[in-house]
Amino acid sequence: MNKKRGPVDFPLFITILILLAIGINMVFSASMVEDYYKHNNTMYHLIRQLVWSGFGLFAMIVMANVDYFKLKNKKLIFFGMAATIVLLVVVLFMPPLNGARRWIGVGGLGIQPSEIAKLMLIIYLSDNISRKGEKIKSFTYGVLPVLFISGIFAALIILEPNMSTTMIILATAFALLFAGGVPLKYLTGLLMVGLLGAVVLIAIAPYRLQRVTAFLNPWSDPLGDGYQAIQSLYALGSGGFFGVKLGQSRQKFHYIPEAQNDFIFAIIGEELGFIGVLIIILLFAFLIWRGMKIALSCKDKFGSLLATGITTLIAVQSSINFLVVSSFMPVTGVTLPLISYGGSSLVFTMASLGVLLNISRHTIRNGVE
Repeated sequence: MNKKRGPVDFPLFITILILLAIGINMVFSASMVEDYYKHNNTMYHLIRQLVWSGFGLFAMIVMANVDYFKLKNKKLIFFGMAATIVLLVVVLFMPPLNGARRWIGVGGLGIQPSEIAKLMLIIYLSDNISRKGEKIKSFTYGVLPVLFISGIFAALIILEPNMSTTMIILATAFALLFAGGVPLKYLTGLLMVGLLGAVVLIAIAPYRLQRVTAFLNPWSDPLGDGYQAIQSLYALGSGGFFGVKLGQSRQKFHYIPEAQNDFIFAIIGEELGFIGVLIIILLFAFLIWRGMKIALSCKDKFGSLLATGITTLIAVQSSINFLVVSSFMPVTGVTLPLISYGGSSLVFTMASLGVLLNISRHTIRNGVE
């Protein structure tokens, strides 16, 4: 591989910083009321978001400058995969929080192993698929091992339980198989099996079935399962075209629980209106477009798959958040990348984007042939 490196994709870099800046401002706006009553400090979440953003920027800069090809090291991948699986097992023995075990506490902080799993699985699958070359078209040799490893990650995460992250991981794995050249007949079969599996997981868990019922008619249980969806629609609807102005949201006054997290997009719609919502969607669309362009411009198969996986991850996660907040999808706990309040989610998202920026330095655009 030619080691010549050019500059990072500047439009992508600027887009990331703009989304991060919007996220910091909206976290402050969405959380200030709750923070005043709970912590007597309106900047409680803002300070933490700034700290995590600092860690995230550091991770992004490091990953943008350490040659991504070093991630292809077999020993590094083996250790990373093993450590991730251990963390995914350990988290199952943690005390539940809101009915789920997703965090491992470290002092006053915590890490979410599923966030590590997203990036680690992308690295592993990109390496695995790129090494197999044309043999990936064989179901037994190419597809089955990928399904086995992805299945282990998915099974451990669904036990937390965390179906939304499971969906995101499997969708990303599917995209990598598609980009790797797996025949359409296998992909179609996998899609059918995946949809059937989703139906079964929903059917066997009463709370998931209730969420689907609430999605179909949230006003059938306005104070229960339909509550968040209804309050989110109130926020989006009251925002109108230009919004009620930054900081003036009414829904953050204990109507939308922890508005700085999964439903921050509703607060954006209320305060910044249709214009603000459109700008956010366009920024994510631009980020995804730049990511796919980087994937297509990278002549190294590993780098191309890595860029595809990271871009797909951002695309799927942001799309799910948009759909949930606007009630086009049942309520599920998915944060909006770079915007929602978060610790490990923000840091690992930015680390992933750092890898994407690194790959952009090795594209045809920068003279690498």
